[in-house]
Amino acid sequence: MRKLFLTLAIGFLLCLFGFTGIKDSAFPYQSIQQSIKRGKEVYTLHCQNCHMEDGKGLPDVNPPLAKADYLKKPAKHLIEIMLKGQTGEITVNGVKYNGSMLAYDYLTDEQVADVLNYIRNSWGNKIAGTITAAMVKQGRN
Repeated sequence: MRKLFLTLAIGFLLCLFGFTGIKDSAFPYQSIQQSIKRGKEVYTLHCQNCHMEDGKGLPDVNPPLAKADYLKKPAKHLIEIMLKGQTGEITVNGVKYNGSMLAYDYLTDEQVADVLNYIRNSWGNKIAGTITAAMVKQGRN
């Protein structure tokens, strides 16, 4: 009886206080889903005005992010664009755009990673891999 009580008490305490030793990295699917959710908020505040809610951009002005072949570039390149901005001609899905994008270097490493994960997994984009805050931090240097 004492053994049963002790087992139940330990189980109760674990449930009450949670498994704090388990990090998000132990559950990569959950971690990327949380990043995408946070990224949507960042996108709405900082990107949506130019690239639109549906990710289709403004025709002839701002390139689309929806089903954009440009997003298949290495993560390092996308991080650099977010941190340093971009000016000049680019081609997205066979269409040339010649404009500029502001630098978003004031966003945190996590915010940059989250918004890129959101973009790479929205509007028909299914780009493998997760961009992490550590990757963004490395891109700042």
